[in-house]
Amino acid sequence: MTSVVVLDYGTGNVHSAVKALELAGAEVTLTRDRKLALEADGLVVPGVGAFSAVMAALTEVRGDEIIDRRIAGSRPVLGICVGMQVMFEHGVERGVDTEGLGEWPGTVTELRAPVLPHMGWNTVAPAPDSVLFRGLEEERFYFVHSYAAQEWTLEVMPPFPKPRLTWAEHGGPFLAAVENGPLVATQFHPEKSGEAGIRLLSNWLGSLHD
Repeated sequence: MTSVVVLDYGTGNVHSAVKALELAGAEVTLTRDRKLALEADGLVVPGVGAFSAVMAALTEVRGDEIIDRRIAGSRPVLGICVGMQVMFEHGVERGVDTEGLGEWPGTVTELRAPVLPHMGWNTVAPAPDSVLFRGLEEERFYFVHSYAAQEWTLEVMPPFPKPRLTWAEHGGPFLAAVENGPLVATQFHPEKSGEAGIRLLSNWLGSLHD
């Protein structure tokens, strides 16, 4: 059975994430234990609320070091919602610029939409070769956010595989998901996305041993 640690650092829908991952077929541990988080087949980083609060909570339990070390060792990590946003270099909320984890270049900014937050079900446009969205290309997923990464600037050169980018629209295009080697992230909440979300998590779990 695939072992997954949901990083318990005081923020995020941790219990619903644990339940969804179990339904998808994982053996799940909710912990901030460094050894367990480094050794698990997959690490899930949930996140809700403000970018700055999530970064503060993450660094307090040295989650930033765990994430960086896993990615450096090509060990899979899945970020969810603000857990995706903090993978970028910066987040700007209400004029406050907070440094992120810097795994990807770019800045998370407020969506340019007449109604915020972007809340509810929305379609996405997956990359043609997406593993995460295999068999789910026509499904809808559940979003709750006012901020997102709205451009992708990372240039990847061979032999490294090209990142798979999935886009959605709310007032304009934004990144709904990124598949970039061991680091995968979704702006929406798979754990709140019903059967489609469970199947997406199952696709991720299936990719961990590829």
